[in-house]
Amino acid sequence: MMTTQPLTLDPARTAVLIMDFTQNIVDNYASDPPGTVQHAAEVLAAARKAGVPVIHVVPGGPGRPPAVIHPGVAPAADEVTIQKEKMGSFSTTGLDARLRQMGRDTLVLMGVATSGCVLSTARWGFDLNYKQVVVTDGCSDPNPDVHKLLTEQVHPNSFVGLWRLAQMATAREVSAALT
Repeated sequence: MMTTQPLTLDPARTAVLIMDFTQNIVDNYASDPPGTVQHAAEVLAAARKAGVPVIHVVPGGPGRPPAVIHPGVAPAADEVTIQKEKMGSFSTTGLDARLRQMGRDTLVLMGVATSGCVLSTARWGFDLNYKQVVVTDGCSDPNPDVHKLLTEQVHPNSFVGLWRLAQMATAREVSAALT
């Protein structure tokens, strides 16, 4: 779904999913922790200003200690944090039902790692017919080459790319589209 069209987002139909931005995951699995957090925080600020719901998705579940969200992207008082037990954000969370109840059909995705929670969530979201935008600089992977493979048309005939499932955009582009 690579496109040269400008990004447009309807704040009344959009939700931001920020996935696995825990202190431990960001510090150990992001290839550029400060840059990734900064770009994600930029999108969160724009979403909050536009009244777009932000949902924090973190690993968790029975018998696991509570996740500590990175302070650079800490939830606001009115934001939802949900725990997931699998790689993606949909299968163990009731997220689809929550989004449908909120009237949201467009998802802005950010997460660490691109090859983990972002790819898994984007595939599931695509199958559920969500319009999706991946914030390329608001995601990171331990291997920058894998991140590039997933977010750029490195192999245009391959089906591995996130660009087949979602529009790719920078934090600046997403922030502008939310204002």
